[in-house]
Amino acid sequence: MEMLNIMRWDAISFYCAITMLIIAYVLGSIPSAVWIGKKYYGIDIREHGSKNAGTTNMLRVLGKKAALPVFALDFFKGFVAVILINLLHADIHISDAWLTNLKIMAVFAAVLGHIFPVFANFKGGKGVATMVGAVMGINPPVVLLCFAVWTVVFIISHYVSLASMIAGCSFPVLVLISQSTRWMRTEDVSLTYIVFSFVVAGLLIWTHRKNIGRLKNGTESKIYIWQRPDGSPTECRFECDCKTSEEADQKQE
Repeated sequence: MEMLNIMRWDAISFYCAITMLIIAYVLGSIPSAVWIGKKYYGIDIREHGSKNAGTTNMLRVLGKKAALPVFALDFFKGFVAVILINLLHADIHISDAWLTNLKIMAVFAAVLGHIFPVFANFKGGKGVATMVGAVMGINPPVVLLCFAVWTVVFIISHYVSLASMIAGCSFPVLVLISQSTRWMRTEDVSLTYIVFSFVVAGLLIWTHRKNIGRLKNGTESKIYIWQRPDGSPTECRFECDCKTSEEADQKQE
């Protein structure tokens, strides 16, 4: 039925849809970690720590003051990329079902932009914060519950990677539960969205495959937001225990 609907689109509908997806990719390509690192700290974050241009590496290398704006910007660019798709609701040729499908495509476009940013030589981060912000634009209640799962796991384990993977795996479960829980349902969720939730979980596992190896070997570095068990400060500039993760990666390669 949805395929028959797309055949009714006119040239303008296709043009607008493709343009919105390109905008989502461009928004995702904004390398907040790279720009903030170079502008305010004089370093390329991709040359330090785990060499990942994301919130976690910023937290490890430069501390909370650098990591918070990076997370906020990465989250916001994903959210905006999806919310802009709502402008297509004015197009009578695009049904509500296809509007949801386009939002899902926008999520992938924004995350792809973060992983392969056109503004940073196509070398970005893992896209977790961007994905969270983008999915928030589709189903906020489920994302908030996933964030609660992430928080609990992180507080208990101090592993950001483990918290991200468990929260990601809880996403499809919560999506399925939301179908029978009226207060969690923000719109009619299609089969495409359910499949998408499982793809997201799989993608998070795949992007954290090195972290899984380090968790198994006991070499994954922990992050303490307030204070380490030995009483030492949590902030670290350029030199920190994330060296363990970097050295483990080099040995595996």
